[in-house]
Amino acid sequence: MLDGTTTEIKERSALRINPVKTCQPIGAMYAALGIHGCMPHSHGSQGCCSYHRSHLTRHFKEPVVATTSSFTEGSSVFGGLANLNQALNNIFATYNPEIVAVHTTCLSEVIGDDIPMIVKKTREEGKIPEGKYVIHANTPSFVGSHLTGFSNMTVAMVKQIAETTGTPKNQINLIPGFTDPSDIREIKRIAAEMGVKTVTFPDTTDVLDCPQTGVYEMYPRGGVTVDELKSTGDSIATIALGHWASHAAAEFLEGTFHIAAHLLELPIGVTATDEYVDALRHSAAVDVPGSLVQERGRLLDVMSDMAQYLYKKRVAVFGDPDHVIALSRFLVELDMLPVYVVSGSHGNFFETRMHEVLDQQCPNATIKGQADLFDLHQWIKQEPVDLIIGNTYGKFISRAENNIPFVRFGFPTLDRIGHRYFSSMGYTGGIRLIEKMTDAFFDKRDRECKEEWSELVY
Repeated sequence: MLDGTTTEIKERSALRINPVKTCQPIGAMYAALGIHGCMPHSHGSQGCCSYHRSHLTRHFKEPVVATTSSFTEGSSVFGGLANLNQALNNIFATYNPEIVAVHTTCLSEVIGDDIPMIVKKTREEGKIPEGKYVIHANTPSFVGSHLTGFSNMTVAMVKQIAETTGTPKNQINLIPGFTDPSDIREIKRIAAEMGVKTVTFPDTTDVLDCPQTGVYEMYPRGGVTVDELKSTGDSIATIALGHWASHAAAEFLEGTFHIAAHLLELPIGVTATDEYVDALRHSAAVDVPGSLVQERGRLLDVMSDMAQYLYKKRVAVFGDPDHVIALSRFLVELDMLPVYVVSGSHGNFFETRMHEVLDQQCPNATIKGQADLFDLHQWIKQEPVDLIIGNTYGKFISRAENNIPFVRFGFPTLDRIGHRYFSSMGYTGGIRLIEKMTDAFFDKRDRECKEEWSELVY
């Protein structure tokens, strides 16, 4: 499929081929699903909403429910006020959510719909029932990425709902970033293991990883409640995981309610998980339990056991910048060499941070933000790697280049299911990542080695 990729690299300013990102509304829709009893609403055309729902459904293998303003030609000319006004009236009458989270699309942004004014008008007309809520975020698809949309909707949660009673509560705000429900579950478990009470938002556990009970629930039991979001203004601290997805909401809470913000990276591997545990320990004034010390020790043991298979392996990493930064730190801990590191992010922070992570151990690494998979494929053609780590779209590069071992990691993962149930975060998640990488190496060797070199024990 990618046999036409050449090694000759030409600068491209107006073209992306297989970009390492998708659009803002997908991230906003996913964040909204992390609120209990929430109906995400796409203010734009029906096609946009259908695409965003289907993309999330393919990743999570769960039905993703959302509504749309269903723009027509008339809405595009005269604006979407009437559509959103009528939509909110229909949503509360038909689906009875606790809260509606409105995000915009390209079309509504281009015509300049004033969402706060429309919501205000709808509320004044009595079309938002008493005790129900509507929040909104601007998420134009033509700027940023799905992480930007996730961040914008997460900021909207606290900006439009959080309040303070003036009396601090013994709880910590925990913003887990754009991660799978399995990852959020692990991040929450570590906090609970330490005896720390958290308000986690967005929280898609028990929303997009629901058990099959035979009974359909439009609003599953998971998600952060509106009351919990209100209480975030009284928490003693905020721990935000991921620069792009989470830090903005923590900074808002710090600036508005003077809540100390701990701005961390995703807890992947030893050091980043240590930083998360340490932030919990300091913020809540608790001790680290022996159970977590044991988990950390098991990860270190596996790292030692598998070092001979991972040492100095050349790795290409691509995906969301929050994931790529944290994963690259772990690869460095494993004495691997992330020689190609790619993200679709905007701004200089990604490349600056990656140089801080890699320059000592892998000084010749090729690092590029605002890149695409065509860039990555050309680099691999010039100088191959031992392993590729990234979302499902990396399989085509692996296939085109003699089946380079490939580990699926990040969003979207469309052709596997393990990410829904098994976390890559924390100490136990680090063990799973090592398992996946070594299995990829062993599987390739078992398939391709001569019969006399086929080993029973590696």
